[in-house]
Amino acid sequence: MDELEHFDRVCAPTAARPLLGLTLLVVEDSRYACDAIRLMCLRSGARIRRADCLQSARRHLQVYRPSVIIVDMGLPDGSGAELIAELVIATPRVAVILATSGDSFSESVAIAAGADDFLEKPVSSIAFFQNVILSHLPQERRPRGAREVQTEMVHPDPIAYRDDMAHAADILGGDVDGASLDYVARFLSGVAQIAGDAPLSVAAQDLVRSQGQGRNVGATLARVSGLVQDRLADRMAI
Repeated sequence: MDELEHFDRVCAPTAARPLLGLTLLVVEDSRYACDAIRLMCLRSGARIRRADCLQSARRHLQVYRPSVIIVDMGLPDGSGAELIAELVIATPRVAVILATSGDSFSESVAIAAGADDFLEKPVSSIAFFQNVILSHLPQERRPRGAREVQTEMVHPDPIAYRDDMAHAADILGGDVDGASLDYVARFLSGVAQIAGDAPLSVAAQDLVRSQGQGRNVGATLARVSGLVQDRLADRMAI
């Protein structure tokens, strides 16, 4: 059932909570990145549900139709562009389809797949988050009159960052093939960038480049794995 069809029966947006009555499905494998969106939804009045991969997102969409969907472009079981292309032709269509990534080059791929807009990570401004969503909603779904401009930035829970490190460590500790190595390197690069963890972000980006250029990744992989273990041991706080 389309959430927007029953929007007026549920609740109307207000100046302080302009996304009241909306449900967002966030398709995001990073708990840290998702926690940032959760906090922005909380401040804005929107409800949030999370899927951590394409398969999970498709299961969600079989049960309900969210008002807004935010799709990470790099997921463990494929590209977010696949899901965006499916959503564009689905009936009823999700009102607002947004793509997100820490890689700005993903924007053209997302827009070509049919995304309404692109959120480059990190996204921490509540006002920016609200403005992007509201700009793609019909006029009758927006708050009437002037609304409060929320200038605060959100700060995700550091425990969620540690959860992401544990996820990466599980992958790195298994049988890593080319595809899984590319995924975990990009995952760590994006999460570390959001968290402001420059050493890990740089190391993960080096791993992405080495992998892409076909170079020996042994030393770089060991460096990345060591940094991940340091964060799990709480020897580095973000």
